[in-house]
Amino acid sequence: MSDRGGLYLEDFVVGTVYRHTLRRTVTEADNMLFSNMTLNPQPLHIDRHYCETETDWGQPLVNSLFTLGLLVGISVSDLTVGTTIANLAMSEVRFPAPVFHGDTIRAETVVLGKRESKSRPNAGILELEHTAYNQNDVAVAISKRTVMVRRKPQT
Repeated sequence: MSDRGGLYLEDFVVGTVYRHTLRRTVTEADNMLFSNMTLNPQPLHIDRHYCETETDWGQPLVNSLFTLGLLVGISVSDLTVGTTIANLAMSEVRFPAPVFHGDTIRAETVVLGKRESKSRPNAGILELEHTAYNQNDVAVAISKRTVMVRRKPQT
């Protein structure tokens, strides 16, 4: 484990499931701020009247990119704080159920694979699958993520 708490490549075991302890309740302010900061004027996120009168949901949906960011962010303190070099890819991103204001999100991560970097001797490549669940244990976001992390320093 690094001085900051993150795991090095050698610490990860393929098949391990991490059930992250951090949880977060999503607020209307989170959704409005994120949507406006990213210049996303989608009424599904920022117009309650529109959502109540013209959508199947009857209420605003939380911006899915906020949900994705929250999902990855929840995992950082348990896995990669201080050891991430770079995110390389996110793939197979899915949102099987909506997130609404007031939902509390928790996350799990599965280690799918790992290997040494071919170009950086001090680094390795991890393949992770992150899943976010709401307070009812319904999956609301799933993403595979490829991340470059530090290897343990040679002593």
